[in-house]
Amino acid sequence: MKLVSVNTGLPRNVTWHGRNVTTGIFKQAVQGRVALRKLNLDGDRQADLTVHGGEHKAVYCYPVAHYDYWKVELPGRELPMGSFGENFTADGFLEDSVHLGDRFSVGSAEVVVTEPRLPCYKLGIRFESDDMVKRFLASGRTGFYFAIIREGEVGAGDEIKVIARDPNGVPVSEITRLYIAKRYADEDVASVNRALRVAVLPESWKQYFRQRLEKIPI
Repeated sequence: MKLVSVNTGLPRNVTWHGRNVTTGIFKQAVQGRVALRKLNLDGDRQADLTVHGGEHKAVYCYPVAHYDYWKVELPGRELPMGSFGENFTADGFLEDSVHLGDRFSVGSAEVVVTEPRLPCYKLGIRFESDDMVKRFLASGRTGFYFAIIREGEVGAGDEIKVIARDPNGVPVSEITRLYIAKRYADEDVASVNRALRVAVLPESWKQYFRQRLEKIPI
């Protein structure tokens, strides 16, 4: 597994459906090594800190393999690295092989997987398409977020090494599926209960899943 591209960007103002919106979704690949700090990469910021950024979402990682899918889905569109707002474009793993609580070293830093990405309307702004959010989530190609365990420096070409896996870890793809599922089977309930035992899963996700479990008839 390796880091293909490191992408950063500062918030900018854009016009969308007649109103001004501030967004940090526009990222560009950077050369050389970049300092990775507790809340983000140097040169990178999030526009709306109520839903983006913070310790649990310091870095957004997206598998480079998904670019081939989107080149077919979005014909004629150029898709440079960072197109989906990701900070890390990475090779060698997908959402079904990465689990909540997985810890990795990258460069001189150490990170841990916290949650899948749930796209907001600003992804639609990036692609100038109102249905992009729905298509993105339905594709299952969501990517995931890292929290920073140890600050350090990262750069394109760095190897990403597994340090440890949480014994209760649930695949990122499974968490996304459980989030949007209308009903839970018995095995789904078991997966949710495992996820609730993962320390790094943010409390907002835990509250959501607890509420889902409470609504299941006994």
